[in-house]
Amino acid sequence: MAIAPRNYRRPSIDIWPGFVDALSQLLMVIIFILLVFTVGQFYLSAALSGREEALHKLQQQVDALASLLSLERTANGELREGSARLQAQLKSASADRQRLNAQVSDLSVKAKDAEKLRDRSDELEASLAAEQQQAAITQKAIADRDARLQQLTTAASQGKQALAAEKSVSSEALAQVDLLNQQIAALRQQLSAISAALDLSQAKVKTQQTQIADLGQKLNIALANKVEELAHYRSEFFGRLRDILGNRPDIRVVGDRFVFQSEVLFAPGSADLTDNAKKDLDPVITALKQITAEIPPDINWVLQVSGHTDRNPIKTPQFPSNWELSTARAMSVVRYAISKGIPADRLAAAGFADTQPIDPGTGPDAYRRNRRIELKLTER
Repeated sequence: MAIAPRNYRRPSIDIWPGFVDALSQLLMVIIFILLVFTVGQFYLSAALSGREEALHKLQQQVDALASLLSLERTANGELREGSARLQAQLKSASADRQRLNAQVSDLSVKAKDAEKLRDRSDELEASLAAEQQQAAITQKAIADRDARLQQLTTAASQGKQALAAEKSVSSEALAQVDLLNQQIAALRQQLSAISAALDLSQAKVKTQQTQIADLGQKLNIALANKVEELAHYRSEFFGRLRDILGNRPDIRVVGDRFVFQSEVLFAPGSADLTDNAKKDLDPVITALKQITAEIPPDINWVLQVSGHTDRNPIKTPQFPSNWELSTARAMSVVRYAISKGIPADRLAAAGFADTQPIDPGTGPDAYRRNRRIELKLTER
């Protein structure tokens, strides 16, 4: 159970990936809007195409009506000319009748000639009646033609009005298409600007990644140098402890750790330092103070105090398990070192219970060796 943080490194913040993600999302939104405008232009173009087809059909109908109107006007002119001829013939017949009537009155003495003249007069009257009937029929045809011409004129006027309306709608649609084209052009310009900014950002990110890699390499070299310096001071610290403590069997060096047997510092089942334990720890604290004054301030070091127990379980009100006992013993050593002037930020306490034995045996000697307090000078 760790009481103080070990090997803590402050994380660095890199905002460029987030900036690139934001630009990518903005680019996706612009592309989506461009697609929407493109689809709208497609459907609007289809609608305009349908309107143009309708306008073409209306134009064809107007042309057909104009053609019929021209034909009707031609036929009407011909009928009017025929009527004029008939009127002239009627006037000529009337003049002949009057002339014959005069001749009959003048030649009444001549019965035979008068009879012939009467027959001729009857024939002229019959011809005049026929001509009048034909003239009436012609007048009726002219009236019908005029009515039909009026209808055609009205239909042509309505077709022209519909054509004008369709042209107005088409003009508005074309104006909308022009506006959409302008908006699409503006969006494309914005897209180009965003793409350029994204390329520039990616180039900056690559440059910064290169710089970060260089800094990381330099940092690794610097850390390696600091570790070597710390190893040098650790060796010096352990060398001084060997000179001070001598070759005691209950205090020994195991790898990069200085090991105290628990019986040297604590009574069985207790986490309180004995008076003899404090005397044994004082030379260690004195040597640590001397090394602390020599270690450069840029080396981030800490003295880790680790408590270990054997496999025999403990269960008391104060220590429900070996975890609490091992942690409490490490804390007692740390508190004593702080009371002797060791800075608290250079100390760390940890309890490992029986999880890291140095002797896998199950006998009393193995248990005794596993009950220990370890001091390790290491980087934070």
